[in-house]
Amino acid sequence: MSRRNVVVTGAAGFGGAPSAHPDEVVRVSGVSRTFGRGEHAVHAVRDVSFTADRGELVAIRGRSGAGKTTLLNLIGGLDRPDSGQVVVAGHEVTSAGEAELLRLRRGTVGFVFQTFGLVPILSAAENVGVPLRLAQVPAAEREERVAVLLELVGLGGHAAQRPYELSGGQQQRVAVARALANEPDLLIADEPTGQLDSETGRSIMDLLRAVVHARGMTALVATHDPALIDLADRVLVLRDGRLVEG
Repeated sequence: MSRRNVVVTGAAGFGGAPSAHPDEVVRVSGVSRTFGRGEHAVHAVRDVSFTADRGELVAIRGRSGAGKTTLLNLIGGLDRPDSGQVVVAGHEVTSAGEAELLRLRRGTVGFVFQTFGLVPILSAAENVGVPLRLAQVPAAEREERVAVLLELVGLGGHAAQRPYELSGGQQQRVAVARALANEPDLLIADEPTGQLDSETGRSIMDLLRAVVHARGMTALVATHDPALIDLADRVLVLRDGRLVEG
């Protein structure tokens, strides 16, 4: 899939109506988030609007402090905007209650973080199986799905190993498998290669791109590494909390 130009639209183009575009998974409309007040206020995200379709890997690029993490947290329901609207796979995130947000994070959205976030005392297989346990997937089905996911990320022979027995790249692959466990519509990855060397980081981005295209899901990947941008289908550039053409 070839990379396309960034699409930046005004909030007025969205409104509150459902999208007429059947492949649209993410719709962000006029979203803003400010921390603090008065002269100490930090405008982390300023009137950001964009859409992302099924089967797209969208890179969100910007320097540290540009607002990438805040924007991803707003889209994934980990934080709420001061204004604007976020819709993910038909779910209106910004007005959702806590119970609905919990269901969204457990089933519709998968997360991959820079720090891996694995449970140290659990094996690779057990870490991948955590979301399935929370979803009360039967044991036999859970074990089968975990095995498939570990094979998918190239770690079929490492199921019994603990995180400390794995390299950084392998730990991130476990984290990717865990994020895919409940077959989400949207994968959110916040600087997933930030703690990895360039070669390992590129292999993780290659993996994310392959999974997105093979499974027809959507991924939003925040990165400040220009060497990885060419692996994305589209690039959004944030500067001082605003979305600009890159």
